[in-house]
Amino acid sequence: MGQKVQNKQMSMADTLGLGFMTFAFFLGAGNLIFPPLAGFLAGENMTLAMIGFLITAVTLPLITLIAVAKANGKIMGLLPPLAATIFAIAIYIVIGPAFAAPRAGLVAYEMGFKPFLADSNATFMIAGIVLNISQLIYTLIFFGGAMLMALNPGKLLDSVGKVLTPIMIFLLVGLAISVMVLPGSGVGQAVGDYQTNPLTKGILEGYNTMDTLASLIFGMLIIDILRRKGVSDSKDQTKYLIRAALIAAAGLAFVYISLFYLGASAGELANGADNGGVILTNYVNHEFGSLGQILLAAVVTLACLTTVIGLVTACAEFFNDLLPRISYKMFVVIMSLACATVANVGLSQLISISVPVLYTIYPVAIALVAVTFLTNKFAMPELSHRIVLSVALVFGIIDGLKAAGIDMSFADFMPMHNEGMAWLLPTGLAIMACLFIKKSKAEPVLG
Repeated sequence: MGQKVQNKQMSMADTLGLGFMTFAFFLGAGNLIFPPLAGFLAGENMTLAMIGFLITAVTLPLITLIAVAKANGKIMGLLPPLAATIFAIAIYIVIGPAFAAPRAGLVAYEMGFKPFLADSNATFMIAGIVLNISQLIYTLIFFGGAMLMALNPGKLLDSVGKVLTPIMIFLLVGLAISVMVLPGSGVGQAVGDYQTNPLTKGILEGYNTMDTLASLIFGMLIIDILRRKGVSDSKDQTKYLIRAALIAAAGLAFVYISLFYLGASAGELANGADNGGVILTNYVNHEFGSLGQILLAAVVTLACLTTVIGLVTACAEFFNDLLPRISYKMFVVIMSLACATVANVGLSQLISISVPVLYTIYPVAIALVAVTFLTNKFAMPELSHRIVLSVALVFGIIDGLKAAGIDMSFADFMPMHNEGMAWLLPTGLAIMACLFIKKSKAEPVLG
């Protein structure tokens, strides 16, 4: 009887569509605003900084997607249920209504709408909070549109992968070609940490894209979409997810390299910029005038919208599984309203609040991916997962508190503490130690 379950194969067009959709989910706010500023600040050390950035913003998300596929979507399966649930809730809140999704809406406003307003500073006060009128109206419309598309997750592959993303890719390729062809300024001097530790600084800057955290979520979302498309065999799901991941990784690397180069050669166009969005906007204005500004607005709005659709869908599905009494559609509405509310905090404030949280949670996510690949090598996989993730969390908290400006000088003796990566060596040692743990001698006798 069980043999009659149909397992569909995907066509080349469907696989490409899945890859494009995966790329679109990842290519959001952080992916457009962080590389130009990093390229500008890295200057002559751009290559090392870019390699570091590509490690955490392309390679790690790709590996994470493969790890999710390898674990059949149950990447936290070896953790205690309560710990797994708390960690999952933390990731979904960070990547959903707390930081990533609202940030995408804000970047869409700052780069896709605000430049066309004659007066964008009109405000009003409610309950003692000053709100920007145009920003409030825009975010309500933006997250309202994302909500409508997220209400039908079965149509995501068709609407995002086959319609929205190809348009966005076409516009991005045009931007990348112009960066390579049109002469920019000479590459400047490196600034700050990019002078002494460009590789490490690039790695940490890649945290800001939140893509490794997103991979944990999007991997499960893509497996769910494949099931809806009739791909029921887990080996086929893994195969298609890996192909989609490779397409997405190639697209992201292409975008990052061109944006890094744009930032490094921006010269006077980057003066006074506090985020890469300003550099990107100034560049497009300078080279292409108002038409370029309209095209950039289209790219940014599409990039941010597709990301938010994916995040709202994934968060609503997760919380619906956790609390089945509340419907998926109700969670879509709740998530969208929460995102619109948080988006009215302001972009710079949101980025500054998110950095300490990311420094804390990223080491745990990276450690989780590492132990997922090593599960078969551990004699006691459950214990190993718990030890390694506990070590990553403890040292991640130290890095997070330091990033928040709290005096953590007592930990200065630790390797890479000053660079914000105190977690790396202890976590690596914990993994090595777990590989040497042997099962108790009582077990082989039973065999």
